[in-house]
Amino acid sequence: MAATRKIIIQNASLKGQPVDLHITGNRISRISPHQSTPSPCSDGPDTVYIDAQQMNVFPAFYNTHNHAAMTLLRGYADDLPLKTWLEQHIWPAEARFTAEHIRVGVRLACLEMIKSGTVFFNDMYWKEEVAFPIIEAMGMRARLGVALADMQDRRTIDKSFDLLEHFTPDRDSLVSLAVAPHAIYTVGKELLCRSAEVARRNGQKIHIHLSETQGEVEDCLKKHGCTPVAYLDKMGFLGEDVIAAHAVHVTDEDIRILKKREVTIAHCPASNMKLASGMAPVQKMLEAGCRVTLATDGCSSNNNLDMREEMKMAALLAKVSGGPSVLPAEEVLHMATRAGAEAFGLDAGAIEEGRLADLLLVRNDNAGMTPMFHPESNWVYAANSSMIDTVICDGRILMQGRKVEGEEEILDDARRVATTLL
Repeated sequence: MAATRKIIIQNASLKGQPVDLHITGNRISRISPHQSTPSPCSDGPDTVYIDAQQMNVFPAFYNTHNHAAMTLLRGYADDLPLKTWLEQHIWPAEARFTAEHIRVGVRLACLEMIKSGTVFFNDMYWKEEVAFPIIEAMGMRARLGVALADMQDRRTIDKSFDLLEHFTPDRDSLVSLAVAPHAIYTVGKELLCRSAEVARRNGQKIHIHLSETQGEVEDCLKKHGCTPVAYLDKMGFLGEDVIAAHAVHVTDEDIRILKKREVTIAHCPASNMKLASGMAPVQKMLEAGCRVTLATDGCSSNNNLDMREEMKMAALLAKVSGGPSVLPAEEVLHMATRAGAEAFGLDAGAIEEGRLADLLLVRNDNAGMTPMFHPESNWVYAANSSMIDTVICDGRILMQGRKVEGEEEILDDARRVATTLL
């Protein structure tokens, strides 16, 4: 049996106080005031020590809506209306994707997310069998949505459901599957109901785009006589296992339904702004008691996977319509960390004893973090992700000193493979 791994982080700043954090296995086992003179150590020769002087410790990020392989389409078709962007540019490009494109694109996404402090992402794409081992090798957590749409042939759809029905992850794996019907405008009622049935039978999450654009809502009203939220609710689709991406154009009644059904909302402010989809009523959702999490969406509509940047955008966008006091730094940080972790049943998202060891060490010896009146406020409004020195996921170091193993090879592969899409 392998020895339990241990990490001791010394002299980190937590809420303005110097502390030592002990990680045993994949949990934060102890947080204590920093000892300038270490106590006699019986931790063994394999214990890793990290000197975190002049670093703040923050929870890592949980990105609740993503299309990882689309990193290869970063900047491919910018400044276009969503329908034109999707149907005339993105879908034709994706039709040329091979397993190699998926492999390289997902690996690039993992690198970008680690470098910017994300340890978990909720994905929706194709060829999960290609993405799965890549994410495991990078050491990240993920929920891979098996994408479903009516335009797929029956054999493909049946194969996807067969995968979902018989998927048995390794006990120690940080990666698992979800059921991901794309949206109500690409997935009919029969396939939506089958998706929900299979997901609930197997205890899997359901991941769907919902009420992203005004056009989606108008089409649903014409076709079904109700909003997309009400349409899904009538067929019994909504529940606490549903992750609804965007939820931009929702009524007060929609919000009431989302709260009642305990749906998790994945708020994507950068993508919503870039595609001019609109401004999600986040404050109303929070006041109603909805669980609102934070997400980047894919790289072709953001154009990065930087959750720290997403926090600032979310906070500022909410203030435009709601006033300067809405969505304060602590709340948007909660959305990006603990709320996202809890949505997927992860005992993480907070720097507390007993929690899963998913955390960041962020340098504070730089202009953007000086002075340090309020660490959380600096992290949301003033910092940038290049200040992240160390990323730990499940008690394992994924990045230290801003170095990720194999990153040059990952970048070279991405540059090479992307040219085949032109």
